[in-house]
Amino acid sequence: MRETTTPVRGRVRPRPVRPAGWWYDALLLTALVALTVALATDHLFGVDRAVADWADAHRPTAAYWIAWVLNLLGQGSPLTMLAAALGVLLAVRLRSVRPVLPPVVAFVFTLLTIGPLKVWTARPAPTASVKEPFLPPEQTLPLFQHELPVGYAQSYPSGHVANAIVWYGVLALLLAPLLRTVGRRMPRQLATAVRVVPPLVVLCTTTYLGWHWLTDSVAGLLLGLLLDRLLRRMPWDEVPLPGRLRNWDRPFTSDT
Repeated sequence: MRETTTPVRGRVRPRPVRPAGWWYDALLLTALVALTVALATDHLFGVDRAVADWADAHRPTAAYWIAWVLNLLGQGSPLTMLAAALGVLLAVRLRSVRPVLPPVVAFVFTLLTIGPLKVWTARPAPTASVKEPFLPPEQTLPLFQHELPVGYAQSYPSGHVANAIVWYGVLALLLAPLLRTVGRRMPRQLATAVRVVPPLVVLCTTTYLGWHWLTDSVAGLLLGLLLDRLLRRMPWDEVPLPGRLRNWDRPFTSDT
């Protein structure tokens, strides 16, 4: 009788990231905290107002609609569904449950960070002075306005920017092995472009459209980069799985 053995995995270690080391994560977190403290003590409002006023004065109809369309790149729900669909497709092709893990973990990360931070900081958007709740312009800048309805005070940090960084990182992670299943290789430059270009476009368009203050977008950038580094560290091919999934336990990640 042929004996079936289960491969023994070594110690699970985080995957390497660049820049290497936790110092960069600490730097991102420190910058996010420092930015939040600065806004909480009424600093940087002049910069936010100057950028918002410039955008208002330089937003012709054509530019508005171009920016509006480009900003769709940062819609969290469609990106979540697309990443989930790619994860399931890759799982079926490889007969492995592991490709489903990145979208699930990314969803948990964003759910537990972006939304709660928005509710806690309670900052209105620049447009809150020209549409409901029609605040005085000076009242649209401060944080912690919990007296406002929640729907009118969720500007900080920018969820569009943070979501774009997280989800395009997941898409790049899944696209590389998916292309390998059809005999193609994802160029490193393309993987970098997928990770970098959409978030930058979303950051610029979100600020230009007046949907977020500049510091909202910067905070979304810092938070998104921090979450992305945590996700990239995850050893997806080594995370222990239940024994019942041994027939659906195959590696999928690559160096791309």
